[in-house]
Amino acid sequence: MTLKQEKQIPAVIFVLMLFIVVLYLLPLGMMILNSVKNYDEIMKNVLALPERFSLRNFAVVFHDMNYPLTFLNTFVVTLTGTVGIVVFGAMAGYKMARVKTRYSRLTFLYCITPMMVPFQSFMITLVVIAKAFHLTNNVPGLGIIYWGLGIPMALFLYQGFAKTIPYELEESAVMEGCSQPRLFVQIIFPLLKSVTASVIVVNAMWIWNDFLLPLLVIGGSRERKTLQLAAYAFMGQYKSEWQNIMAAAILIIIPALVIYLIFQKNIIKGLVAGAVKG
Repeated sequence: MTLKQEKQIPAVIFVLMLFIVVLYLLPLGMMILNSVKNYDEIMKNVLALPERFSLRNFAVVFHDMNYPLTFLNTFVVTLTGTVGIVVFGAMAGYKMARVKTRYSRLTFLYCITPMMVPFQSFMITLVVIAKAFHLTNNVPGLGIIYWGLGIPMALFLYQGFAKTIPYELEESAVMEGCSQPRLFVQIIFPLLKSVTASVIVVNAMWIWNDFLLPLLVIGGSRERKTLQLAAYAFMGQYKSEWQNIMAAAILIIIPALVIYLIFQKNIIKGLVAGAVKG
């Protein structure tokens, strides 16, 4: 390889990376562009600049979606689901990393197998069971259902990371009279903060943006709708209000984007620590 070729490689890589970034940001840019246009302008040319910049679409969407209520519903579902996944996933993962029996490996594989099962294959059965336990048509119940869907992945990450915690740390605490609940809460769980950040971000963004499960569990209840279900109301059989759909999408992704930006430094670190070190 010549010196001239070596100097050209960084430029080629830069151009390639720039192209990938533009490719990924193009849908977001189009969404923002069309959120400030009216319906006729969108139908005429989705790539054209707006003839007149206006935030009227956001005002209409904020009112029609009943944004404060639907935001609160989505927040409650996300908080309930994420907290349950973190708490039960951490406890189960830690216990499975410490208990070594003839069937412990088999039990672990059994618990993480649901990660490989498509949701569509059991969603009807899930709704029937949820209805039997009175978890349908209520916001906290929807959050609880997410526990069963999100815990397998959380358990997998926590179990792998918990293996790296030295046994001597726990033995010292027990010798000092520390109980098992106190040992987990005050010593073990703080050591799992990097993988916990990853579990929080991954599951919070998934629950916040999910559409299918709320549609199956909440349905058409106006008072219990999430943001995604409220935005779906702008999709009609004969006409879709694309200007409002774009504005609604922006109002939905802003909170999720804020959460991601806060925890972005811990996402890759936690995923690698939990999946590779174990």
